[in-house]
Amino acid sequence: MRLQPPRVNGDADAAAGRRYKAGMQHHGAAVENMAPDERGRALDVGGEEDRSDAVFDAVLHPNRSLPSAGFLAVMAIVIGANIIFGIYFFAIGAWPVIGFCGLDVFLVWLAFRMSYRQGRLRERVIIRGGELRVSRILPSGHESRWRLQPFWTRVVIDRPDEHEAQVRVVSKGRSLVLGAFLSPDERMSFGRSLADALARAGRGD
Repeated sequence: MRLQPPRVNGDADAAAGRRYKAGMQHHGAAVENMAPDERGRALDVGGEEDRSDAVFDAVLHPNRSLPSAGFLAVMAIVIGANIIFGIYFFAIGAWPVIGFCGLDVFLVWLAFRMSYRQGRLRERVIIRGGELRVSRILPSGHESRWRLQPFWTRVVIDRPDEHEAQVRVVSKGRSLVLGAFLSPDERMSFGRSLADALARAGRGD
């Protein structure tokens, strides 16, 4: 994965990061105050490199329970139902209602589009070569990267017994929230696995 020079889109990248953090705080997430080491626009989001020697390698992304085929089926039902209602209201002389039927279809389509766009959010967490690397790619394509030393980094799980549990990596007084979009069970599983991997890396295992 390659990045453009970090400062080319500095203002836009910083704004995108602030919007993401604001969204996390709106949902009750812990405050994130760790500045990225690199920031830019990802040129090759799907790029891969050899990570066979990685101690830990996890790709996190939001769950999308409805596949593309399901989306098309839902939209077909919504459109069909609104066509039937539109014909009925036109027949009884209430033709202005047809406009609301069209608006209903548009709003459903817009909601799905926003959901699928959010589904492009990605976080990758890798422990390799004595270094913890985190890459976050926002739906806009803006990417931020962090590099941390496992020996000075620990995993904190806030409110582990609550639905709003959050996973953070803390280093030198700064924290970075990971997997905020995961389900509570997924966050707990990820946090424990990352903590175990960090402990092994810190010991040099």
